[in-house]
Amino acid sequence: MKSESEEFREGMSRLGAAVNLITSNGPEGCHGMTASAVCSITDSPPTLLVCVNRMNRSHDIFNGNGNLCVNVLGAGHETLSNLFATRGGEERFEDTHWTFGKTGAPVLKDAIVAFDCRISERRTMGSHSVFYARVEQTVLHDTAAETLIWFDRSYHALRAV
Repeated sequence: MKSESEEFREGMSRLGAAVNLITSNGPEGCHGMTASAVCSITDSPPTLLVCVNRMNRSHDIFNGNGNLCVNVLGAGHETLSNLFATRGGEERFEDTHWTFGKTGAPVLKDAIVAFDCRISERRTMGSHSVFYARVEQTVLHDTAAETLIWFDRSYHALRAV
């Protein structure tokens, strides 16, 4: 019999979600991680929430930098997603095409959309922090692209019909 946590994680594997690179740059350095725990809160003012495990080293970097960019990945970004899902540093920004947003956070040039944000608030819930991120700049790219979805523990491409 599965524990409550195991059953919950199995259930969450069936909740499809966009794959994002969460990036940040500032006094704590240039850093990024792969995440699917991102959600819109409101459009007035434009605000997202991003959930990060407090034991993940990204947590303190994002908190210290005070900014983050949610780069929504497209189909074909699987290798980049896997690269940022592993431990690594600033060298991960060398082989891809990056610019910097208004906050100074790295913006992936070929992301489907990038939301450059300042962290306005942080709340703790269990093992994670919820970062409330006020969008300073929205960078729209190819709307015809397929987005990358994480579902049932694997990548899938999703295209508008």
